[in-house]
Amino acid sequence: MKFMSEAESAALVSHEMAYDSAREAFIAAVDDAVIFPAVIAHGSSVANRFSIKSTATSDFAGLKVGSFWPGNIEHGLPRHNSLILMFDQDVGRIEWAIEAGKVNAYRTAAADAVAAAALAREDSSVMAIFGVGNQAFYECIAVARIRPISQILVVARDEAKGYAFVKALGREGLEATCVCAQEACERADIVVTATPSREPLFDADWIRPGTHIASMGSDAAGKQELPPALFDRATIFCDLPLQAVVMGDLQHFSGDRCLIIAIGDVLRGHRDGRTSPTEITVFDSSGIALQDLTIARRLVAAQS
Repeated sequence: MKFMSEAESAALVSHEMAYDSAREAFIAAVDDAVIFPAVIAHGSSVANRFSIKSTATSDFAGLKVGSFWPGNIEHGLPRHNSLILMFDQDVGRIEWAIEAGKVNAYRTAAADAVAAAALAREDSSVMAIFGVGNQAFYECIAVARIRPISQILVVARDEAKGYAFVKALGREGLEATCVCAQEACERADIVVTATPSREPLFDADWIRPGTHIASMGSDAAGKQELPPALFDRATIFCDLPLQAVVMGDLQHFSGDRCLIIAIGDVLRGHRDGRTSPTEITVFDSSGIALQDLTIARRLVAAQS
């Protein structure tokens, strides 16, 4: 078995690599891939959560174990971690074990960027971000790479963390300011939520026509970032419909599930993405193992 450490994978990953990997994964999800049901579990303390997501295609097979240990912040350690395991399909042994904490942040943000490239208006210049954690930071950078973002509106529960987040974005050359939830929604062309919320973060009526919304934090039963009333006004997209209605924000969608469109079908040209400047689009990302395996293969190739 070959091993790639967190330091090694973090040194190799880039937004370009993550974007290409995410796009490949979404297309594979509607082609020949088999995506198995996710396992959502916890450690000895129920506050410590982990998930196991696995997949197989004609070319590769493997799984990702993602963990969230909220108490790690007190020890100066990341709360999120990730481990990707790739099988040698000839003999069934693990060929690669890749520590991928930072890689996971890149690949999650890249999913948002790929969806925004397909669904957000090309002139989108104002982005609202709900959340000021590590993932929210990467979301802002990834979206700003594919749309002409000139202003980021930051919505934070903790004022001090919000201002620190604004400064961090400033160091990346991104202009940002802290605002309330309503102002953020009413001004934004793109709204991204990256929180562990279990209730809606804003009112559906605050979203104006033409807005693109991405829910990036809802990845387990009970989580919720978007108001269900928003689904009645929007065209709905996601990474994997069967998974999204179980553990994504779409678990709170009570409408016709046939209306949910896999983003891979849009990228393949099988379904329309945005069809008008006034259309509201929603992308629900619950995360699929294909994203992890496609980027893992690129990491291995980059190390060679």
